[in-house]
Amino acid sequence: MKKVLIFGGTGFIGKSLAHFLASKNFRPILVARNIPKEDLPFGFLQWDAQIVGDWAKALNDAFAIVNLAGKSVDCIKTPENCDTILRSRVDSTLAIGKALKSLENPPKVWIQMSTAHVYGDSENTICTEESSTGYGLAPFVGQAWEKAFFESLIPEMRGVILRTSFVIGKKGGALHKLKRLAQIGFGGKVGSGKQGISWIHQEDLNHLIWSAILEEKYKGIYIASAPHPVSNHIFMKTLRQTLGMPIGIPAPAFLAKLGAKIIFNTDHELALYGRYVYSKRLQKEGFTFHFPKIEKALKDLIS
Repeated sequence: MKKVLIFGGTGFIGKSLAHFLASKNFRPILVARNIPKEDLPFGFLQWDAQIVGDWAKALNDAFAIVNLAGKSVDCIKTPENCDTILRSRVDSTLAIGKALKSLENPPKVWIQMSTAHVYGDSENTICTEESSTGYGLAPFVGQAWEKAFFESLIPEMRGVILRTSFVIGKKGGALHKLKRLAQIGFGGKVGSGKQGISWIHQEDLNHLIWSAILEEKYKGIYIASAPHPVSNHIFMKTLRQTLGMPIGIPAPAFLAKLGAKIIFNTDHELALYGRYVYSKRLQKEGFTFHFPKIEKALKDLIS
């Protein structure tokens, strides 16, 4: 069984990926700061995401690395949280790079998570891999994250960066919160409703990472997002229809700002701003999405 180390692997995306890879006869090993509270049928290694430790020995003879490590952006953007969001991504990536340099038999491929938010926020532009990056905290963090990756990737390894959009899944992520809101009648548009929601079903992300691990044609930067992004208005309308909820009270910008801070303890910009992204490179590689449109994706997840 081919060994794959998943850094930051105890989160929603990491656990979903581990189960998927195990079904494909891989041997996932999760690497994280904290020991999982639940029993998981995978190997586990603890690290501090900063210093090379005993965990580095497991990299020898591994087939692949998947790095998802980084503090969640689902938080209020205090100076301390902004600093941690940046450092948790850059420092962990650099630590992996340092560990790789000491190996006799390093992994063949490194799949590196990045963010589609690197393109900034726009209501009117569809961004592809050829587009310029945006302005603000998230684009700055994304650029620093990717720079650390390219500095850390050793010549013997193939490297793939996935600029990942909003991941929707059954057992985690922001969809759970949006679903709860919609179920109690507050599933209307947020702000103008024109802001883009670029998204990807968790199973399509799993398939994409699996493909990138196995197929040598995958190399460099890709946007990991379904080919049909939608506006916030359309996303929330489709969510209500899928739930069978006829009412969706909209949230004006001022109310969204208040609710984000008081109720959800998070940044209102996550709801009020967005982006439309599309991957030309995945189309060129011939990658097939099982859930290309939001109607089919939400029906699968909510059923």
